[in-house]
Amino acid sequence: MDGAKMMRAAVLIGPGQVRVEEIVIPQPRPGQVRIRLEGCGVCASNLTPWAGPEWMQFPTEPGSLGHEGWGVVDAVGEAVEGLSVGDRVAALSYNSYAEYDLADAEAVIPLPRSVAASPFPGEPLGCAMNIFRRSQIEAGQTVAIVGIGFLGAILTRLATNAGARVIAISRRPFSLDLARQMGAAETIPMEDHHAIIGQVKKLTGGGFCDRTIEAVGKQWPLDLAAELTRERGRLIVAGYHQDGPRQVNMWLWNWRGLDVINAHERDPTVYAQGIREAVDAVASGRLDPSPLYTHRFPLERLGEALDATRDRPDGFLKALVTP
Repeated sequence: MDGAKMMRAAVLIGPGQVRVEEIVIPQPRPGQVRIRLEGCGVCASNLTPWAGPEWMQFPTEPGSLGHEGWGVVDAVGEAVEGLSVGDRVAALSYNSYAEYDLADAEAVIPLPRSVAASPFPGEPLGCAMNIFRRSQIEAGQTVAIVGIGFLGAILTRLATNAGARVIAISRRPFSLDLARQMGAAETIPMEDHHAIIGQVKKLTGGGFCDRTIEAVGKQWPLDLAAELTRERGRLIVAGYHQDGPRQVNMWLWNWRGLDVINAHERDPTVYAQGIREAVDAVASGRLDPSPLYTHRFPLERLGEALDATRDRPDGFLKALVTP
């Protein structure tokens, strides 16, 4: 279009293939704002589309799969109140592997000046806050967290801040070191199923854990998490299980009388509230996620960012893509 302003956006063109295209910058509709993006986090939920399953359609929409964006409002649609051009914000939007994205105003959360120098992928931070709320963790409880990645590390800090005793279980020595830094009282390598159960049983005097959070998204950690949860305890499924059906040990779940919580929200309003709570936690100093952003890539290297999220090289926790 002659005279139209253009932007760059990533397009998945096939399994494991991405290119950056120039497209017209979109205009906000009524009730929307446009955000000039500073960056977007890379989510593990992107990995199945990146692998190219049969149901996936290529090419994708420009910027598609990017839903952890933050940046500065640069245009405001009609009937939008409380947001202005120049506001730095986090947003729940869906095409943020790009230089600009549109978001509904109610899904845009202003960021205070106290976090002005920090990246703020709002969606995963808000997700952690929502999982923590639904876990109902209280002072004096023993909490096992199975899987210490970005999400598990944040939940370790939140649970420790609440006065709980955290037992962190993870595969990588790097992750266990991080868990200790985030406040875990005990760490256990995720190597031998029965040995882990025995260690947790010993650490809890035979009673096991009041709360267990599974944050891996695989069958074995889910099985393990159930074994670590005490009678009438709460098992929280926070891992993203998208690679096929799961089986559960219903005999064990029934016998122990477990409360089982699928902690994945689907209500955008609840997501937005979680992001607001994350903003408050970071601004107040109760949570510092900055050491967890371990890898950064320009937009042109989105493929490398997705591969790193899949392969998890030593020291990897969270990739950010910046336009």
